[in-house]
Amino acid sequence: MSHNKKSDKRLNSTKEYVDALSQKHSKLNIIRIDLSYDKPHSQTTTLGEANNDFNHMLNNARSKPSIFKHKVGYVSKREYTEDKGIHLHAMFIFDGQKVQKDAFKADQIGKYWEEITEGKGSYHNCHRNKYEHNGIGMLEHNDSDKRKILYDKVISYLCKDEQDIEAMKNNPKDRAFTRGSLPKKEGKKGRPRS
Repeated sequence: MSHNKKSDKRLNSTKEYVDALSQKHSKLNIIRIDLSYDKPHSQTTTLGEANNDFNHMLNNARSKPSIFKHKVGYVSKREYTEDKGIHLHAMFIFDGQKVQKDAFKADQIGKYWEEITEGKGSYHNCHRNKYEHNGIGMLEHNDSDKRKILYDKVISYLCKDEQDIEAMKNNPKDRAFTRGSLPKKEGKKGRPRS
């Protein structure tokens, strides 16, 4: 599979994933955060260690309800550059009816990342940036303009194949790109959305 086909497949399946979450929740709060390691740790942290830290954070979600209680999904992409070492671009998706403050939620996740990594980790809260076309934050079910920006700018960036980690893989189970599972389809209930 060529890199183009791989990133196209990632992009299409991730759009389908977000659409499925949108069918289940009238509002999604899209939290975008970059997770990395401070120097000198950024030069010595392995892909396996970064995966362990990220999985530790996901697995602890149940024990951190103040942060993750209303999380309905996530997408993450691992990358490597000489300057930053291994780092993750992540998108956490929350039920927008329950979580409104996107920048605050990103800071909570980032501070927890620092805790999980025992002070070796750092984060960048993308909600503190000023974007000309903003695809993150609150996404209403019927906001097709914002959804297009989310797909064209945010998700396509997460799905790209540049700065890939193939050379760093020691474990065949290591993945550059991961996301949550598609929600189970349920019978119709409640009023139909327009």
